[in-house]
Amino acid sequence: MKNYKKGRCTVVENFRKRQEIYDLYWYFAAERQNIFVKKDNGERGPWTEDPILQEYKFCNSYRVNDRVSQYLLKNVIYNGKKYPDESILFRIILFKLFNKESTWELLEKNIGEITLENFDKNVYSNILESALKEGIKIYSDAYISCANKAFGYDRKHQNHLALLEKMFVIDKVQNKIMKCKHMEDAFLLIKSYPLIGNFMAYQLVTDINYSKVVNWGEDEFTVAGPGSIRGIAKCFTSKGNQSNEDIIFYMFENQDKEFKRLHLDFKKIGNRPLQLIDCQNIFCELDKYCRQAVPSLKSNRTKIKKKYCVKKEKIDYMYPPKWNI
Repeated sequence: MKNYKKGRCTVVENFRKRQEIYDLYWYFAAERQNIFVKKDNGERGPWTEDPILQEYKFCNSYRVNDRVSQYLLKNVIYNGKKYPDESILFRIILFKLFNKESTWELLEKNIGEITLENFDKNVYSNILESALKEGIKIYSDAYISCANKAFGYDRKHQNHLALLEKMFVIDKVQNKIMKCKHMEDAFLLIKSYPLIGNFMAYQLVTDINYSKVVNWGEDEFTVAGPGSIRGIAKCFTSKGNQSNEDIIFYMFENQDKEFKRLHLDFKKIGNRPLQLIDCQNIFCELDKYCRQAVPSLKSNRTKIKKKYCVKKEKIDYMYPPKWNI
């Protein structure tokens, strides 16, 4: 057994791999990144010979390269305008609760600059209610956000707006977030609120960390989402006494060695390796990929929902300035 460091403790490697699927994890990460690089370089498709990757939609190996993350960076956090740190945090969480570009643009069209100072939950609610009456979707279907009536409203968006009021107006959570020394501290703080579970809290702290407001270490903390847990179960026949998060740390720590072992030319963003959030996401995408590649490995999901559709508009990619890419 091998000991290795992860964040704040030492983990003992005593799990058992399903080698074929374990190797497929690294193949998927490298090939999905190759597709991204070829598309970004303007090469004509198809960008892979893999029929599954040609036919179905998969997230990028680097989370930051996905369309919604790029929109967040360019339109919510770094849009060329200066906002107080408190408003940056508010803007990020507001955007991510709906996770839909058109909803953000609808609010901007009706409100103007979205800031904490001009937030009025009733005004926001009326705008979104009008959109719903016109049959307009206001939530992304990328993941399902919690929809219980935690604040007593029948409509999900009303409860989310009440949540924002509770967090930012009543509790001044922005001040507490800025005092957090570690991502995990902020995760626990945000997760303590209604309507926010482990998955959403981890997504939120990751997005907050794209900004200049905080600068948490990315290699200290991770949370396995439901899709990631399914992927880990397909990749390992036994986790030993390790948690799902331990497994993600293991992949993060061993990526260079595994790409080299499998003779895979993984093309990094600058000198930036896959981060914990990326390794977590790749397990989720691996679960989807295996539904077609290895259908005998059963989980509670059997089909890949979305087919790949070529987008005509080209994304001009940007990264948080503090990454120095």
